[in-house]
Amino acid sequence: MSGFAKPFVIGIAGGSASGKTTLARALAQALGKRVALLPMDHYYRDLSHLPFSERLRMNYDHPEAFDLGLYLTHARTLLAGQAVEMPLYDFKAYTRSPATERVLPAPVVVLEGILALYPEELRDLMDLKVFVDADADERFIRRLKRDVLERGRSLEGVVAQYLEQVKPMHLHFVEPTKRYADVIVPRGGQNPVALEMLAAKALARLARMGAA
Repeated sequence: MSGFAKPFVIGIAGGSASGKTTLARALAQALGKRVALLPMDHYYRDLSHLPFSERLRMNYDHPEAFDLGLYLTHARTLLAGQAVEMPLYDFKAYTRSPATERVLPAPVVVLEGILALYPEELRDLMDLKVFVDADADERFIRRLKRDVLERGRSLEGVVAQYLEQVKPMHLHFVEPTKRYADVIVPRGGQNPVALEMLAAKALARLARMGAA
């Protein structure tokens, strides 16, 4: 794209159900069409070739569960001023949907996911790195409500997955990325002060870019 200035890139990471998605969506809503939002949740590997019973047993909180190569490629494509066809993930089927969603380039790009700060190549793209922090008990309760009410999971299944996969993977892969953050946000999307600060930072950069 001719004359396309490098976007302002915000990375938002944090534990499962920490509020990072709520924060990312609120930021996108505050900035409107000036934001391209790329949620990492849609970049789980396509497991449609596996029987449903096998998909249920996969560890979805390990870095290998994500197609980080495709995510990085799409992030770089947006930064180059080109649209991407973002895959859509079906959480009830535990695999990708056949559909995709077109994400257009924008002056602000938000990269959001539990492992957004994990790959060095992804961190190198970011101008502002954010880690959303929340108490472990609070995250578990939020995840339990979400997975049962929105994703059709059973209470027993959510508890088992949390104890066997989510908690140990968080401690091993997610929590350590906090050290890379420029800003640590408690309470995620329930923190209006943090949202205002991030929006103001993005608007200031847009003004300097002449894109406000």
